[in-house]
Amino acid sequence: MNERRCAICLLSGGLDSTTTLAIARDEGFDCYCLSFDYGQRHRIEVDAAKRIAQRFGLEHRVVKIDLRMFGGSALTGNGIDVPKDRDAGEMTLGIPVTYVPARNTIFLSFALAYAEVVGASDIFIGVNAIDYSGYPDCRPEFIRSFEQLANLATKSGVEGTRRIAIRTPLIEMTKADIVRKAAELGVDLGLTHSCYDPDDSGHPCGRCDSCLLRRKGFEEAGLADPLLALP
Repeated sequence: MNERRCAICLLSGGLDSTTTLAIARDEGFDCYCLSFDYGQRHRIEVDAAKRIAQRFGLEHRVVKIDLRMFGGSALTGNGIDVPKDRDAGEMTLGIPVTYVPARNTIFLSFALAYAEVVGASDIFIGVNAIDYSGYPDCRPEFIRSFEQLANLATKSGVEGTRRIAIRTPLIEMTKADIVRKAAELGVDLGLTHSCYDPDDSGHPCGRCDSCLLRRKGFEEAGLADPLLALP
């Protein structure tokens, strides 16, 4: 009998994390989805994550933490505007104000605790080091370092019963590659949400870095973004 393979999948509700979840499922993993309501201005992404987990028929937990108490980001702090209408060159100049301090470190730490409880050896996260907005916690060196930490900081790692792997299937893919992969796996990207600054109805602004990168990905993939067809 084959040993059960289970994984924790960080699911924001966006294009990247949803494609990552689909890849994990395609590889045969029994997935546990983990999302965060952290006080983000685009909290609508949590609703998207719920829809996606439900569509896949998976267990889904939403952890509520309030990173607004620290601020320091356009996504969690008052008085910091989300950048709009930036070109690709501008997006790669320094770390943008949409970077949430230590966010992926925090999220991966929760995922690590969840992995220990359910006996998962793999944690999937949809970070990308090609078409991204300059976040330091999306780089391969960060992922390698966290994986090392994970195996030093856990009971299973110390006892040698299970080694934790941080899986980043999108790390070297362009946004167009990601869109194509999602289409190949039959993902309904109309369920996803990418915008950093949606309006009160949840419609994407179309001008923030995340919206522009999403648009670029669909255009280069030669596919239509189903979100643009929504009323």
